[in-house]
Amino acid sequence: MSGVPIEIMGRTANPIVLGLDPGPTESCIVAYDGQRILYATLLPNQEMLAHLLVEKYNADHLAIEMIESYGMAVGESVFTTCVWIGRFQQQFGADRTALVGRKKVKLHLCHNCKAKDSNIRQALIDRFGEPSSKKHPGFTYGISGHAWQALALAVYYWDTSPVCV
Repeated sequence: MSGVPIEIMGRTANPIVLGLDPGPTESCIVAYDGQRILYATLLPNQEMLAHLLVEKYNADHLAIEMIESYGMAVGESVFTTCVWIGRFQQQFGADRTALVGRKKVKLHLCHNCKAKDSNIRQALIDRFGEPSSKKHPGFTYGISGHAWQALALAVYYWDTSPVCV
């Protein structure tokens, strides 16, 4: 069989992983099937809940970035984000949702837990090619801002989950 995914009623036979970078008011989600990015979008959190209600019938797995403690005081926005993480997990289904700490993603993609967002972005560019544009579309077309982190979550889950490998 070639590396081209098989389409079944408009859907690839590969599992679809959603990577979700949560925030206190809006969150970014990327859909990835191991061979291509299906979409990336930034939505207000209330709209993300509705989106996940639909996507739980289309996608197979959801990887959400989980808040990790670094021993420093945090503000209200961090606690608000934690509440949204739980709501997203409940909406999609806890049995198909993985809460992934940022350190795991950093170690997987950059082999260094002190990596920054720019290092993660560069690791994804090294893996998938230069960022693309409307004029020159490519693998990462439509990925910008928080979508890089959402893509990193989806790629991490795809690479490490026994159901995707």
